Amino acid sequence: MTVTSGTSATSATPTTPTASTASAPVGLGTAQLASPDLFRSVFRRHAAGVAVITASGDGGPVGFTATSLSSVSAEPPLVSFGIGTGASSWPTVSRAEYVGVHVLGEHQRELAATFARSGADRFGAPTSWHEGPHGVPVLDGVLAWLVCRVHARVPAGDHRLVLAEVVLGDPGGAGRPLLYHQGRFTALRD
Repeated sequence: MTVTSGTSATSATPTTPTASTASAPVGLGTAQLASPDLFRSVFRRHAAGVAVITASGDGGPVGFTATSLSSVSAEPPLVSFGIGTGASSWPTVSRAEYVGVHVLGEHQRELAATFARSGADRFGAPTSWHEGPHGVPVLDGVLAWLVCRVHARVPAGDHRLVLAEVVLGDPGGAGRPLLYHQGRFTALRD
């Protein structure tokens, strides 16, 4: 049985799947109602590229690891990423005019872990970085980096979706991308 949201052919009343009406296709497990646990379980199975987002503020540079980076548009060049409003970087990102977006390589698992770890000195040794255009912290040795002007911050549950326009960047790093899958950093396999 296929379950769809919307209006049925015989009724103008919207239909929404419930525990009794939702069923999985043959060969799959039992469907579950939406919950934080279901959501996390599904997205643990979704391999995502790993990026570090940086910004500069009165208290110095901030940054965090993001797997939510997405290209939005080529004309104009726009990216988006999510950040929790409880994240230590959020106060600075919430006021930043510019942010740095860094695509990490498979050799940068420790860098990704550092920027994901709460309370870590993210810009101390061994992190190698420099102040880039518009005062944005730019990480060295990444596959690619962008400096972006923040266009919008959209409320999305306990996060904000940040939409930013690319100002300039460098795609010249060598290597293969770092991925996040099943709760750990990993690499592409041929």
